[in-house]
Amino acid sequence: YKNTFNQAYSITKFKYYIGNICLKDVDGKEFKSKDYFLINEDEDDSKQLILQNIPSGNYVSIHFIIGVDSLHNCSGLQTDALDPVNGMFWAWNTGYIFLKLEGNSSFSKSPANIFEFHIGGYKQPTNSIRTINLKLNNPLNIAAKTSVIDIKVNAAEVLKTPTAIDFSVLSSVTTPQSAPTIANNYADMFSILQVKNEN
Repeated sequence: YKNTFNQAYSITKFKYYIGNICLKDVDGKEFKSKDYFLINEDEDDSKQLILQNIPSGNYVSIHFIIGVDSLHNCSGLQTDALDPVNGMFWAWNTGYIFLKLEGNSSFSKSPANIFEFHIGGYKQPTNSIRTINLKLNNPLNIAAKTSVIDIKVNAAEVLKTPTAIDFSVLSSVTTPQSAPTIANNYADMFSILQVKNEN
């Protein structure tokens, strides 16, 4: 790929947490999921999020957070997606890494020309949790046999808008203090591709 500064780069790792998923129907009623999901772009299975026990209805929007909320950050040892064995937990700072983007660029001045953005932090003023609000292009009908929302994730957005990342200037962010700049970038990396309702 090439970034805003026409710097070539390759991605070797892209992982992030999705949580607090909420579907809103045409009447404004909400279905909220308490589950957290760890998306690993190298693992297709991790990119299929299955929500259970959604009440029948026509849902017109979805919102969720990128990150892990303060309650789960402070709840000690956890399992499943939030298990520290997944490599998304800072042992030195007792908290979750919300998003990891790693790769290489010849413009990076880090050893071996790597870049690494490990974004986390839930306390102000360095809170890097971001809420994503997406309107569906047609209603999600939970009365159907199977209903699917296809969502596109653009990893390149982590490196641009509102702040374009120049690898020769910034190739590593691994502390909460520097994270909000990258978090503001990844806030718009999602878009709806289609909604499919199979009867």
